[in-house]
Amino acid sequence: MTREELRSKESETQSAGWHMLSAFVSLAIIAGLVIWLDQLTKDWVRSNLALGETWRPFSWLPEYVRIVHWRNSGAAFGLFQGGGGVFAILAVIVTLMIIFYFPRIQRGDWSLRLAMGLQLGGAVGNLIDRLQHNLAVTDFIAVGNFPVFNIADSAITLGVIILFFSIWLGSGNESEHKPELGKERAASE
Repeated sequence: MTREELRSKESETQSAGWHMLSAFVSLAIIAGLVIWLDQLTKDWVRSNLALGETWRPFSWLPEYVRIVHWRNSGAAFGLFQGGGGVFAILAVIVTLMIIFYFPRIQRGDWSLRLAMGLQLGGAVGNLIDRLQHNLAVTDFIAVGNFPVFNIADSAITLGVIILFFSIWLGSGNESEHKPELGKERAASE
């Protein structure tokens, strides 16, 4: 191998390392913001409202928009009550899958990165609650007759919607959602 080939190979390795580091930094920022906001709001609700208590913070909002302190031992939006242990395990699996797959996303695919960051933040936010509060999460956002939910549930839902539209709108460009391949393999395709 010539000196130029060695330098090129070294440069590719460094570039891949920086790509992976920047991928994890962006994931940590997105997920970290979701987790921080989720935990901050849940803590405020637990500290200021009794279980079942309702608060209408803004008189200009219709009365069907309110804050309600609620415990949820099921999935998002009150589904599958009593399944907190199963959802804690699923949150760990989803977290590990996102961490594994995230650095393989194309550099320019910001919508997929955002979607996965939101889903990770939501999964970890609710996992923290389940581990600290007897396999239940604190829900508090109430709109009409829709089940009470929280910031983590919203982040997961928004992440799934973004993921769906990203895949749907990008379906004509299959390479956009392919994991990055090594330079040698990509050149051969």
